[in-house]
Amino acid sequence: MIQHSQRTKVETPVDKTIKQIRNLISSGQLNPGDRLPSERKLAERFNVGRTQVRDAIAKLEFYGILKTLPQSGTFVEGLGITAIEGLITDVLKLENNEFASLVETRVLLETAAARLAAQRRTTDDIIMIKTALDAYEAKVEKGLPAVEEDLLFHLKIAEAGKNNVLKSLMLVITPDIVKNFTKLDVCKDGRFYRSLEEHKILLEHIVNQEPDLAAQAMEGHLKDVVEYSSNFK
Repeated sequence: MIQHSQRTKVETPVDKTIKQIRNLISSGQLNPGDRLPSERKLAERFNVGRTQVRDAIAKLEFYGILKTLPQSGTFVEGLGITAIEGLITDVLKLENNEFASLVETRVLLETAAARLAAQRRTTDDIIMIKTALDAYEAKVEKGLPAVEEDLLFHLKIAEAGKNNVLKSLMLVITPDIVKNFTKLDVCKDGRFYRSLEEHKILLEHIVNQEPDLAAQAMEGHLKDVVEYSSNFK
């Protein structure tokens, strides 16, 4: 049995912002139904960037803790204080301590996305996936990191599957996985070149509408990140 490794987690600005928002709710400065201050004011108050505030709000909104209304602002959902605090604790715990579980979930989501894309893709979807792949290949051929282009390729596949819930789940968990995966230079030793070939095979199965082969290709493509995540069990 693999033991949990002892790791010191550095609190990210997004984590800090989420905790600060929780404190505003816990202290009664914000109650269910109240509108949050503007991103600018929150950034100044918490001493973080507006991007970090925006990311924190997006995650809390995804988990049903906040709700943004067009032309009106962002509000605390009408849940009880205890429920809100519990949900936020779970969000922070998940991000900090369950990396292997996040990766496992990503594999489930991505293989399903590839299968659905092969079944449901349109001509326009193929064009979008191919465009994302071309952008990835251009970076790789120049010897440049292609992390964002890689993520976009995967998201275009999810869009082709016509399941917005699945795509939303991927948007929540995948960026943090990619960030951790690249932090230790896991993508050295030609990994981007191997990924490029794997991407091309994956696209071919989607174009040919071969759901099982597309799912298998995606699972094989994610093998490295799964092996990396085993260090976190």
